[in-house]
Amino acid sequence: MRPSFLFPVILIISACEMVIPEQETKPLRKSTSATAQVSARTFVQVVERMEPVAERLCLQETTGANCDFQIVVDTRKGQPPNAYQTVDRSGRPIIAFTVSLIAAAQNQDELAFVMGHEAAHHISGHLTRTRDSAVAGAVVGGLLATLAGADASAIGTAQDYGATIGARRFSKDFELEADSLGTVIAFRAGFDPERGAEFFTRIPDPGNRFLGTHPPNAARIEVVRETLAGLR
Repeated sequence: MRPSFLFPVILIISACEMVIPEQETKPLRKSTSATAQVSARTFVQVVERMEPVAERLCLQETTGANCDFQIVVDTRKGQPPNAYQTVDRSGRPIIAFTVSLIAAAQNQDELAFVMGHEAAHHISGHLTRTRDSAVAGAVVGGLLATLAGADASAIGTAQDYGATIGARRFSKDFELEADSLGTVIAFRAGFDPERGAEFFTRIPDPGNRFLGTHPPNAARIEVVRETLAGLR
């Protein structure tokens, strides 16, 4: 189905964020009307090539999932370079890009890789799996606090902590899975995922922190290269 665009957009909870902190990025290109138009055209061109490929792969790899991706631009002022995946109330998958991310991308391959990554989260069911894990974590945390004789406030805190642990339990694995499947989507659409993944060299390395939400940048780049080697 032909991709659709919404300007502006208000979105619900996201499954993943791909953020390039403003203080860590190279200065954005000079903000001019001409530059903005070029960035917008580039973005539309990438989406028109990527969305049909993501939709086909989604239909192939899932059963009963809504694969009609809606690509939107988050035009809220002051938003940092970011992209994220969510669903609307009807379950339709939404992939959102902030204006600053579109401007910060250095080439079509970077935009394509980011979009493939976010589409992969939906295809792999990461949003649902994260929510289920968070609920399970909250239940366990609350139960343990209750058995320990905690009061209502302490039980609530334990539930919140358990939900956080549960939500982040598989977060790093999900990111690597999305990087791999996103590589496949971008490659099938005719883009260079390895070149697209170069944006990892411009963002802070999260390292391998306990309960961190993202794996080390080097691990992500290696996954892209390994996946790409199997496709060529």
